[in-house]
Order: sequence, then C-alpha cells, then structure tokens
Amino acid sequence: MSAITSTEPRAIPAHPAFAPNDGGDQRTVFRGVDWHTYNQLSEATGEGQHVRLIYDGKDLEIMVTGYVHEYLKELLGKIVSAVIMGRDLDSVGSGETTWKTEIRGLEADLTYCFEPEKIRMAKAALARLSKDPADYPRPDLAIEIDMSPPQVDRPAIYTDLGVAEVWRLVRGRVLIIEQLQADGSYASVEESRFLHIRPEDILRWLNEAATEREATWSRRLNQWAMGLLGHQA
Repeated sequence: MSAITSTEPRAIPAHPAFAPNDGGDQRTVFRGVDWHTYNQLSEATGEGQHVRLIYDGKDLEIMVTGYVHEYLKELLGKIVSAVIMGRDLDSVGSGETTWKTEIRGLEADLTYCFEPEKIRMAKAALARLSKDPADYPRPDLAIEIDMSPPQVDRPAIYTDLGVAEVWRLVRGRVLIIEQLQADGSYASVEESRFLHIRPEDILRWLNEAATEREATWSRRLNQWAMGLLGHQA
C-alpha cells in the first residue's frame, strides 16, 4: 500500500451506513465525505486489495469483495479475452485501476480501451513503465459485479469519466449492457458496441462454467469465440 502524504488529516464523518451483506460482499457508506478525504484513503489503500473505494462527489462507499464476486470477475475476464482474440480486436486491459476526475473516483472490476488513439497512448505509457495516471487514457468499457445494491451514484462517476459502455452483472444472474447517451445518462442496449456480443451469450457462459471442468469450459469458450470472426452477435 502507498503512504498517505498529506500533512493535514481530516476525519471521516461518523455514523457510517452498513449495507446488507449479500453474496459475500460488504459495503460501508460514509455520507458527506470531501474529496481530500477520499483521495487520502484511495492513495493509502492502493489497488488490487479486494477493497474498492467509490466516491460520487459527496458519499464514499467502501466495498470488500467476497469469493463469489472474485470468481465471477475471473470468468468475465476470460470471456472478454476470448472474444477479443476470436474477433481479432486490438485492446488494452487495465483491470481494477483507480480512475479519478477532479471531483469523483472509483475502481471497476475490469476496464478496457478499444479506441485506437487510446490504445496507442496506453501502450506508449506502458512501454515507458509510466507510473503517472495522467499518461493513461480513461477506459471505453467498464465491468461491474453487483452482488448487493450499490450505495452511491456510480452512473454519475462513469459519466464524468466519459466511459462509453458499462456492463453490470447483478447478483450473478442478470447482465445489463449500458451505453453513454448524449445527455449524459446510460441506456440499456442489446449488444456491446465493442465486442458485439449480447448479454444472453455472456450469461450462458457464466452459467455453464459452474457445471463443467474449467479446462473443458475454457476450450469450448475459445472455440466459440474463434467462430465469431467476421460475424456480428
């Protein structure tokens, strides 16, 4: 974990709200948190800790992910990777990177860039092993797993970041693909604009993973994905 560098500590507001512990995830919400406090905690926590900080400009949600959450995240990552390879797409994945604007910030479960200029920028920064977040473009696609209801305004954060598409897997049973609209809202769509697959395809592979050997499932997934080249969903 990185160290807190500020010399002006500020207290987190008292009386946090505890959300129901569903699916193994634990959410704690602090209302009325300022940017300075969120930024301090974000820098101190670091990334890849199974602890997610989501700040919508006024409220801070701290989520500790559970076993099912992490299991589904791994499966979704494999599905996305298989489709990227099957469709011969260029992309850069950035996992659970913390993304911040001047007033908001979050960590998604998975994030990807698909736009050519963003890919160029990201690869140039990676070639330099840059540690400066400003060198990396904001993602085109973010994937969220909600085993329990979010307690802050995440769509507002994604709008602020300009993320074109968000997938939400709700309790492991419903997959919603949403795309950013001209008015700043998100609307459900029937197909991913980047991967050209439908929610029902993703859910089918998630469900089948629970009943098969991992090697068998992965082999069938890759065979299916390789057959997507040149075809829409």
